[in-house]
Amino acid sequence: MSSPFLEIVELANGKVALRRSDEEGEPLLVIEFSDDAREYLQGNYIEVAKVMISAGMQMAGHMVDDEDEDGELIPEDRVLH
Repeated sequence: MSSPFLEIVELANGKVALRRSDEEGEPLLVIEFSDDAREYLQGNYIEVAKVMISAGMQMAGHMVDDEDEDGELIPEDRVLH
């Protein structure tokens, strides 16, 4: 069984990855910053990657919450009575 815990790591090739903490296989997500972006971020690219991953996970959670019992997305402009 896979670990429910996730970790953000910097890979040997400089990419930032999200993976399960108990696995060494393929990451769930990889973010790559160009040299220009790293320079612009003054070395704070790991912190930026953390925020990007957090925002993505929040959005995914909202998308799951917005599905009805049939797995269909519930429209945002619906009217509840």
